Amino acid sequence: MSAVNEHEKYKKFFKSSKENDKKLISIEKRLTKNISTHNFTNETLSSSQSFSNDKRDVNRKTIRQAGGMIWEDPSLADWPDDDFRIFCGDLGNDVNDELLKRTFSKFPSFQRAKVIRDKKTNKSRGYGFISFKNPEDFINAIKEFDGRYVGSRPIKLRKSTWKKRNIEEKRKKEQEKKMLLDMIFK
Repeated sequence: MSAVNEHEKYKKFFKSSKENDKKLISIEKRLTKNISTHNFTNETLSSSQSFSNDKRDVNRKTIRQAGGMIWEDPSLADWPDDDFRIFCGDLGNDVNDELLKRTFSKFPSFQRAKVIRDKKTNKSRGYGFISFKNPEDFINAIKEFDGRYVGSRPIKLRKSTWKKRNIEEKRKKEQEKKMLLDMIFK
């Protein structure tokens, strides 16, 4: 493929990301407009805010992007920003938050475990997340429990990719790509 075709391809990519930025700006305007009714500040809109003294800000909003859509995700307010999170797949219907918590609480830096459930039926969707403060415990948990039975099935553990869907992370990556392309095609 020629350099001109590559350059055109990246121009189209950045054009679509500009359209997503316009959507994001409208969401941010809507959020800032509703600040007075929700009693939260601009600092709580930042997903890079860390928890001090392990207090969680339930009003903190995180803007996410995946599958060409942008949305607010208030469920991430329950989770610390600086944790090491494991995706736990292939969970049976018999696994609940408490069982997952008991399974991984042997690690000293274990913070939280959650099984994701269907909103309408409240049945398990077959996956969950486990949070650790210490990266060594995170690695040891994956090594020790990947493929082990929890409930009636062997679980599959992977590093969670929740940060990659954060809109701020995507913006940083797009800016880095743009700078790199500008350097190449000057």
